[in-house]
Amino acid sequence: MVTDVKLSRRAAVLGIASAPTLWGCHGKSRTSADQVRQAHTSTPRSDATVLLRIEGRDTRDGADATLRRIFPHPQLRDFDPFVLLDDFDVRVPAGFPEHPHRGFEAFTYMIEGAFHHKDNLGNDSKISAGGTQRFNSGSGARHSEMPATDGANRGLQLWVNLQRDKKKMTPEYQGVAADAMPVGENGLYRVHEVVGPTSPVALHTEVDYLDITLLRAGEWGTTIPTGRNTLLYAIAGDLRVGDVDVPRGVAVTVSGGDLLVRGPEGGRFAYLSGRPHGEPILHRGPFVD
Repeated sequence: MVTDVKLSRRAAVLGIASAPTLWGCHGKSRTSADQVRQAHTSTPRSDATVLLRIEGRDTRDGADATLRRIFPHPQLRDFDPFVLLDDFDVRVPAGFPEHPHRGFEAFTYMIEGAFHHKDNLGNDSKISAGGTQRFNSGSGARHSEMPATDGANRGLQLWVNLQRDKKKMTPEYQGVAADAMPVGENGLYRVHEVVGPTSPVALHTEVDYLDITLLRAGEWGTTIPTGRNTLLYAIAGDLRVGDVDVPRGVAVTVSGGDLLVRGPEGGRFAYLSGRPHGEPILHRGPFVD
């Protein structure tokens, strides 16, 4: 475990501003490089600190599906409002045949290949790289997720807890293709906004979820508001957060404050930041009660 590692401070922090998320509304896709938002720097802030470094564990789930589980982990049982994060690469004939869920929202964000979702609500769709599908299990529903190409089908699955008063709501499904997702770049980095103010993805918890790729060796930064739980996960490349090395398959949790992530050309990572519900997370296999 790494505790309270100071991150470098800069007068100007490059990146995406962490603004209050309109998490229940639909935004419009933004593809212009000019629309990559910059972090706020007018008010002095403290540096963010690395709180925990987590090495994901290789495992299998479903029908022999291979994945790297970031959490739950012995070091991090849950991370309010987040319940689970998996980095999967599933190839035919493996997959996740029909199974039940309740009490949370599951996001499958595709990095490579495609996944085929079917559920007992009547939804049947395929999502390719750059797209996402949100399955709100609510009071209870069943679905399957199976590889939709004969090659690699890699993605991230994130579970977000529902507030106690929403756990009995009617289940929902939303599939968003890659060309409908907001993407911005400025020559230094590319940002896919999976969940945030301009994303079409609507959910019931205040969350920022970004997929960031460094287009050349350099850095990306933002200001993390206080009161949020924030995690970075290395999808590709050997990254560095402060004095902490974060290679592929490793995650770090970080405090609020000014954050910088450094890496090589092609370095890629997920940025997850959510406002906690402050409620117990009762995770029982496929259910979060």
